[in-house]
Amino acid sequence: MRKIRSALALILILLFSVPGFAGTIKLSSTIGPVDAGIIPLLAETYKAETGTDFVIEKAGTGATLNKAKTGNFDMVVVHARALEDQFIKDGFGQNRKDVMYNDFVILGPKEDPAGIKGMKSAVEAFKTIAAKGAPFISRGDMSGTHVSEMNVWKAAGIAPDGEKDEWYTVFSLGKLGNGATTDFTNKRNAYTIMDRATYLTKKKGLRIVPLVEGDPILLNLIAAIEVSPKRFPNVNNADVVKFVNWLCEDEAQMIIK
Repeated sequence: MRKIRSALALILILLFSVPGFAGTIKLSSTIGPVDAGIIPLLAETYKAETGTDFVIEKAGTGATLNKAKTGNFDMVVVHARALEDQFIKDGFGQNRKDVMYNDFVILGPKEDPAGIKGMKSAVEAFKTIAAKGAPFISRGDMSGTHVSEMNVWKAAGIAPDGEKDEWYTVFSLGKLGNGATTDFTNKRNAYTIMDRATYLTKKKGLRIVPLVEGDPILLNLIAAIEVSPKRFPNVNNADVVKFVNWLCEDEAQMIIK
């Protein structure tokens, strides 16, 4: 029996040392690229080429990074630069690479009671919304979308408070993602900031429309970050490095586009 076990152990050692042997990548991603089908398609394509399996979970960027701090994931795909930099600074991640992007738009009622339509500055649009007390919906969940929203408010010199400001509502189910937040905003016929991909996916059923877009502050960079093998020796860093490099190649970029 001991000989059989020893032989089995040897086989396993040899198997995992064979160049090109693919394991499983545990990937935690912000919600948008998963719901849009981009992450699943990338994983499916890469698996067909390499045999690498994927376990994919989705959550807002803040929640995604917190999950990765447990060492239960091999990589993250996120979009909130300040949170990403802190994640790496604290020793949880390494080798951040931008792998895709889209942009945010400010959505609002077609009637546009705040009068922001066509403004070139998202900051000025937010100032106007606040000054007029026009209803605004926030995800409020420390997701990448929420962090981007807060960056615009900060640039505007405004700190809206969902408990004190009647016009500003924090969506209680914001953690469910941009799709749910867009639906809630549409129901309220209010203003919000949203990624363009979510809007395009849902636009046929919406009465809210893009009113402000194209401002550089609305650019939405989405990055892949390796979970640190120094912090968590059991992560599958070898396969992650190969996958992230592939994400930057033409084949993957064509899928993303």
